[in-house]
Amino acid sequence: MIIQSDEWADVPVAGGGAMRIHLFRPAVPGRFPGVLLFSEIYQVTDPIRRLAAMVAGQGYVVGVPEVYHEYEAPGTVLRYDQAGTDRGNALKFTKPIAAYDEDARAALAWLGAHPACTGALATMGVCLGGHLAYRAALNPRVRAAACFYATDIHSGTLGAGRADDSLARMDALKAETLFVWGRQDPHVPFAGREAIRARLEETGALYEWHEVNAAHAFLRDEGPRYDPALFLQAMQWLLALFGRTLHGA
Repeated sequence: MIIQSDEWADVPVAGGGAMRIHLFRPAVPGRFPGVLLFSEIYQVTDPIRRLAAMVAGQGYVVGVPEVYHEYEAPGTVLRYDQAGTDRGNALKFTKPIAAYDEDARAALAWLGAHPACTGALATMGVCLGGHLAYRAALNPRVRAAACFYATDIHSGTLGAGRADDSLARMDALKAETLFVWGRQDPHVPFAGREAIRARLEETGALYEWHEVNAAHAFLRDEGPRYDPALFLQAMQWLLALFGRTLHGA
């Protein structure tokens, strides 16, 4: 489908202020399932916009929030360089975990109520966003989550104080969840992946699991780690998940 990709809204959040959400949707009349896409630490970069456009073109309304809206001006994009990486990582451990959760609640409520959305909701994300997509899927409104090389779940180090409760809360996960990992990703080593999978088994989660021969950020279509063949394979897994969970009652 041809899409619209020039829309955004400033959504109020608890405690004051607003979170900018960029919207990508089919450029035809109708209502479509909603997908909340969480970015990596660089916010809404061109690769993230292209990823959102790809999903929207399959018949979904995709919202992409600016995850650091409290700390950066609306529209800020961090560069894929050392300064941008340092800033993104610093903010990842500055923002309280409760603020991440409040953002997810507000974004899901806004997307689910959008006139172009059917109300059926899923989440997806890469890197930091993979973790945020998982946490957002603890909301019972979310039917599915696609989490790509999600950082910090295994170590419990997301947010201020570096002490999140993501693994502990996994028993609340009711959404069908897709996890995709790069085996050569130093951010989530083998022991970390094993810890996450063991917890999924312990809680009886409904999940799909893939480990591929790739480095961190292999979906990002910019830079030396991009793997186009694995990108297409990962999108097939994602679209199959959304296809079976977001359509129908």
